[in-house]
Amino acid sequence: MVDRAAGAPSLPDDWPAQPELSLNLNRMGSFDWDLASGLMNLDPAGHEVFDLRPGEFDGHPGSLKLRVPTDEASRLDALVSRALKSGSQHYGAYFRIRCRDGSLRWTHTQGFIRRDSAGRPLRIIGIVRDATEELADSSARLEVDAERRRQTSVVESTTAALAHARTVQEVIDVLRDSHGLEHFGATSLVMGLLESGGRIHLVADGPEGSFVPGTRYTRVDDEYPMSEVVRTLTPRFIESKRDFADSYPRLWPHIEGLGINSAVYLPLIAQGRPIGALGLLYGDRTGFSSEERNVLVALGSSIAQSLQRAVLYDQEHDLAQGLQQAMLPRRIPAVPGAQIAVRYRSARLGRDIGGDWYDVIALPGGRVGAVIGDVQGHDTHAAAVMGQLRIVLRAYAAEGHTPATVMARASVFLHELDTERFATCMYAEVDLTTGVMQLVRAGHVDPLVRDNDGGTRRLPVEGGLPLGLSAEFGRLEYPVTTVELDPGQTLLFYTDGLVEVPGADLDDGMQMLTALVRGGPRDLQLLGDQLCDVVDERSGDDDVAILLLRRKGAYTPQTGGRLQQHVAQNDPEALRSARHMIRAATGAWGARERSDEIELAADEMITNALMHTDGGAIVTIRVLSGVERRLRVEVEDRSSALPRRRDAGESGVSGRGLMLVDRLAEAWGVESRGSGKCVWCEFMIPERPKS
Repeated sequence: MVDRAAGAPSLPDDWPAQPELSLNLNRMGSFDWDLASGLMNLDPAGHEVFDLRPGEFDGHPGSLKLRVPTDEASRLDALVSRALKSGSQHYGAYFRIRCRDGSLRWTHTQGFIRRDSAGRPLRIIGIVRDATEELADSSARLEVDAERRRQTSVVESTTAALAHARTVQEVIDVLRDSHGLEHFGATSLVMGLLESGGRIHLVADGPEGSFVPGTRYTRVDDEYPMSEVVRTLTPRFIESKRDFADSYPRLWPHIEGLGINSAVYLPLIAQGRPIGALGLLYGDRTGFSSEERNVLVALGSSIAQSLQRAVLYDQEHDLAQGLQQAMLPRRIPAVPGAQIAVRYRSARLGRDIGGDWYDVIALPGGRVGAVIGDVQGHDTHAAAVMGQLRIVLRAYAAEGHTPATVMARASVFLHELDTERFATCMYAEVDLTTGVMQLVRAGHVDPLVRDNDGGTRRLPVEGGLPLGLSAEFGRLEYPVTTVELDPGQTLLFYTDGLVEVPGADLDDGMQMLTALVRGGPRDLQLLGDQLCDVVDERSGDDDVAILLLRRKGAYTPQTGGRLQQHVAQNDPEALRSARHMIRAATGAWGARERSDEIELAADEMITNALMHTDGGAIVTIRVLSGVERRLRVEVEDRSSALPRRRDAGESGVSGRGLMLVDRLAEAWGVESRGSGKCVWCEFMIPERPKS
């Protein structure tokens, strides 16, 4: 808009003369906008409409922003751009200007677009007028204001709802719910996501029963409205049934009977690139006003931003879940004498990868190790630490270390990683022949035990500090809790995400879990699924790992029960653990009355092996079935030198070991092994009562 009298820039020679007819009497001004040069000629009456003084307008439309508020200017720019691109010959809109005194005044503009023979726009000639009197009637003004507020509310409420949508499905749910469709005024919606190779994947369709066969996947160059808007990046407003039928003859026959009268398809554009398309279908209207088009285009932009976040979230979630699954065992070994079920569910909120894990380790002699743990944090670092810790703990267990030693060494390993992370963990070694179970807990939640009749109870387990922290503070002692798992009983390990409910105490979560297990199906796989369903419904913000182990009653090897422990030289902790193993086994196998004798004899044989050989010892305790039930203790070392009985002098402190073994045991002896020898002794123990 150029005020020539005010010394505005020179205009092109072919700039048209001022309209001869003055419109001042109607408080109406005119303008002539040359699109090639970008200059606009605004007559004096137009200056008055905009409340402009000479020199305040320099012929460039941008200088009108002095009087046009930013939101109004954006709306007008979008309106003019759509009219130019769509091939329209004219446009019109009401808008407000801010007068010199700060008040707002209603104004109306109407423009006529002149195009060349090829349809390219050359210039816009139009009018602007004061619409104050036109909208002076209070009911009209209230109606306009109410509609504007409604449209603003639509944008604000939808944007606010989408802000909480994290996944693509949640975005669809926000748009689909009754309030969302009510805001849009639409009957139903369809949504497609652009995939690689120019393929559009239909991820939402409606109304129910309206899916068109062959449209689940379409291409950008297909003759469908969704393909068109992705291809052209331009909204498509279908204003009538006739428009729909003429424009999309392949699609219309399939939806003709659904009562659809009009539709709008919006390209979903994020960061300048199409990511999909949204279609809103209407059954009770035809045509779209300029205001409605503006709102829909604005909503399309907001939806696109949310959808892009959701697509990235889903991709990251899938990647995180895949990485987490890769860190977990690829398969659970089939363990004779046990039924096992494992489950893992990733977090639904926050970061979607964590340090929860489980593991099942088949051990010699009919034993099995069961592990559950949780590394601090929810990120890839936590998952990486988890993977290393799982493998190390498995290796220590497979080497034959006691549960206490396994846990202590795993803690040292984690501390030496220097990750500043700690981990809670529960480890159990179960002898499936006898049911003797040794449990060690490192800051983890207590397990549950379910009986044959469904009764479920919390199993208190003595505990130490979490892994990593116990090494840092020099408190590597992990007490062992020994119990017996009867045939048919089920052990449940889990991470705290299963029982920690936001806003509730941990005890409440434990009671809830106990009730679920008590009333759950007997089949372990079904029980695992049911527990995961509870996690999914709760949409927790923590990962969950579950391990279920049931001892079968029919598995009884000929040798009876068997436990084994490696005792290295200069490892007093391993020696204490071996003693504890022997004490626990004698109690669990019905030899409690002779436990002191058995422990003393075993201690003498172990001490003898450690003192008189260069290596460690392997301690094995087993039950021998036969005419008489016997408990056998074996101590194997790598020395071929046979032990011999010696008489101790009056002040001697050695030489009494084998004498004690001879006095305490019913039988003892020495066997040569390939790389060493085995010293053994046997004790008669009472038969187990018939159950």
